[in-house]
Amino acid sequence: MNHISMGWLLGILTLGWSAAASDVREFGAKGDGGTDDTTAIQRAVNAGGGVRFTKGTYRLTKTVLVELDKTGFVSLIGDGTARVVMAGAGPAFKFLGTHGGTADPDQFKPNVWERQRMPVVDSLAIEGAHAEANGIEAEGTMQITITRSHFRSLRHGIHLAVRNRNVLISDCHIYHCTGIGVFYDNVNLHQSNITGSHISYCAGGGIVGRGGNVRNVHIANCDIESNMTKDAPPTANVLFDSAGGSIGEVAITGCTIQHNSVGPDSANIRILGQGDDAALARRIGSAKTQEGHVTITGNVLSDVQVNVHLKNARGVTLTGNTFWMGYQHDLLVEDSSNIVIGPNAFDRNPRYNYGTSTNVNGGLVFRSSRDCTLTGLHVNGVWRKPAAVLIEQCDRFHLANATILDSDGVGLLLRDTTNTRVSGCVIRDDRAEHKATCSLQVIGGKGNWVLQNLLANGQEVATGTAKLEGNSDGK
Repeated sequence: MNHISMGWLLGILTLGWSAAASDVREFGAKGDGGTDDTTAIQRAVNAGGGVRFTKGTYRLTKTVLVELDKTGFVSLIGDGTARVVMAGAGPAFKFLGTHGGTADPDQFKPNVWERQRMPVVDSLAIEGAHAEANGIEAEGTMQITITRSHFRSLRHGIHLAVRNRNVLISDCHIYHCTGIGVFYDNVNLHQSNITGSHISYCAGGGIVGRGGNVRNVHIANCDIESNMTKDAPPTANVLFDSAGGSIGEVAITGCTIQHNSVGPDSANIRILGQGDDAALARRIGSAKTQEGHVTITGNVLSDVQVNVHLKNARGVTLTGNTFWMGYQHDLLVEDSSNIVIGPNAFDRNPRYNYGTSTNVNGGLVFRSSRDCTLTGLHVNGVWRKPAAVLIEQCDRFHLANATILDSDGVGLLLRDTTNTRVSGCVIRDDRAEHKATCSLQVIGGKGNWVLQNLLANGQEVATGTAKLEGNSDGK
């Protein structure tokens, strides 16, 4: 077998799989777009096994319930030509399992492996024709796998509720929903992967987690765009909000995450880490947590109000990302700790000086945070800001080997910050038309050490105390 492409082989395997499945038309579905096919498709699902949708438009008026412990293994299989239109409220398909444990093998009851594991949705289109229509909902499932499918004009595309384990979503298109593309809705869910998918134009956010108990989220190689509107409350392309629960152990890698700057307080990635854990109240006297353990690496981020926003987060690493067109900020870190910012490019590229992009401010702000390390930053072209990099009311920061260039205001400003070291940075503004203020300024604070930096426009300690050592004006 020579030079057989993976796509061709996958297609052959899928055709064989589909051929072995039961066609929903055998159970009375018409697929003509007008007939209510709900009852027929429910009969097909109740029969269990592979449920095949051939070319056509299948209209539902209420949810088709996939009760896995009753039906046994179920897969919903299309070939890209079948469309399910949900004309009622709720999900088109709800997968209901009974797994109540973790992913530890010792916590599985025999019926989960014997009847429920890995329900599959493959190569199926689900569209909404009702204001409260959702695509797929999963509860109590183990290894639900959603691949190569299309979700459009729904409220929520994929809704993960109550409790699930080991969720895979790959190679999907989730588009133009009034709510959320992939919604972790106060769910207890560990181990979930979202890969290779397009998630765009969902007004409530692209991938959103709220509360619950969520761990081990992997988002990789996706295009996630414009998941907010000017008429909706603030959200983000990727938003994890731990309020009422806890969300942590997240990796966001290799994605393009962009748009929409007109959304109020829009963000590409927003981590709101303050959570709630009643067990902590008994142990340490407070139920409030600072969630995190998040890695954000190798992404392309642009065209929102704030590219990355961290608040009440702990243990977040950002490295190797490209930032531009943050209208308010490229990076905003508030009330957070143990944040590590490695080499990232925060740039203003003249190629993008068109339309409203000239209103972009950019810049990095760290506020009321502590114990953070910033190394190898490259910051260029921050406009209309008091500083390109502002560290305000912070403690125990270490900023080293940064390059901060051609920005309005001060290059680096420490305001009311303590016990912070700045070393080995190049901070210059060489624009002929701009009369630069000082490159580095310290206002208030104490215990700071500024040494061996190249400061083309000088330094100033306005108030407070700072040890200045070995800095050069570069002239």
